[in-house]
Amino acid sequence: MDKIDHIELKHFTPEYIDKLHTFKLPEEQAKFTSLPSNYMEVATGQFRVVILCGNDPVGFFLLHNTNRVNDYTDNPKAMLLTSLSINHNQQGKGYAKKAMSYLDKFVATEFPTCNEIVLAVNHKNTPAQDLYVKVGFQDTGRRKIGAIGEQFILSKRLK
Repeated sequence: MDKIDHIELKHFTPEYIDKLHTFKLPEEQAKFTSLPSNYMEVATGQFRVVILCGNDPVGFFLLHNTNRVNDYTDNPKAMLLTSLSINHNQQGKGYAKKAMSYLDKFVATEFPTCNEIVLAVNHKNTPAQDLYVKVGFQDTGRRKIGAIGEQFILSKRLK
């Protein structure tokens, strides 16, 4: 069985802090996302999700059901995904794709009223765009101007 078969999505717990603080990204990726160490404290309505390979954190993202979601969709049952990252020394192993393929089931279990996931991806971040499209996200045609340029708003409807 491949290591990738042992990928899980779990809510953040303090046992992951030390490992999450070791995450590094090359500059060309860091400009598009944020490291998990920036989210040791979160606001109400923000949920930290750790991507585990076995018991080892290899990735991280945030899900939001805050008012910020309204900037991306009119759907009151949607959640916003932000800050997806895979630790640089774990990249290229398929962890991001596998984790995002588990997102529907995780959200359905943990947030049963959610029926849509939205996200913004920078127009220059083609690897992330490709990943999201491969796991079922679609371009909504909406655009947002972010800190480093135009962002495409993508959506994935949940069953």
